[in-house]
Amino acid sequence: MSLPRISIALALALGSSVTLAADPDQVIRQSLKSLDANLPIEAIAESPMTGIYQVQLEGGRQLYTSADGQFLIQGYLFQVKDGKAVNLTEIEESRAVAQQINAIPAKEMVVFAPKDPKTHITVFTDTDCGYCQKLHSEVPELNRLGVEVRYVAFPRQGMNSPAAKELASVWCSKDRQAAMNLAKTRQPVPEATCDNPVAKQYQLGQMIGVNGTPAIVLANGKLIPGYQPAPQLAKIALESND
Repeated sequence: MSLPRISIALALALGSSVTLAADPDQVIRQSLKSLDANLPIEAIAESPMTGIYQVQLEGGRQLYTSADGQFLIQGYLFQVKDGKAVNLTEIEESRAVAQQINAIPAKEMVVFAPKDPKTHITVFTDTDCGYCQKLHSEVPELNRLGVEVRYVAFPRQGMNSPAAKELASVWCSKDRQAAMNLAKTRQPVPEATCDNPVAKQYQLGQMIGVNGTPAIVLANGKLIPGYQPAPQLAKIALESND
């Protein structure tokens, strides 16, 4: 979930004189907004590292700043624990992503579920993506292994692409599963229109760092870019419940 690199010129702007307010939240917001008035700040809180605050952006991405807002850190924060380096940034980002993804109503997805699912994955998918089609051919195997597959839409060529129109037809079909099966086997999907979540899901994918398909989000919010064979993917998915 990489954040576009902030230019050195803008970063130096943080070094300008800032009066420390009683509430670090306010002065940090002021400093960051001076860089980008549209920066989507979700929350600011003290980080586990003394004197450093973590800034959560929409989509779950994390930045770190000093209490006076004059120093900005972009990257991973690790904690050395029991001789191992724990990636605290990745944990926080995954937690935030899981919260957003798991809040998507089932009625807004195309779901292929086994009778007694042990876990689930959420797949940002396109219709004309070869590896998406390969993954879809293995959905029965994933179901057999206890993994529920939840599809959300991500037309990787944008909302004006033919795939976006086809995804809308899938979501507007009376039988979404059947329509998805057609799309994934390169058969024509009957055109259909309705109020659908394709644009909203595409925007969500961009926000959490999806830049290609398939993009797989585990139950714990960890993002796996690209295709994984069913046995390997099921193993990873089931371990994400631990």
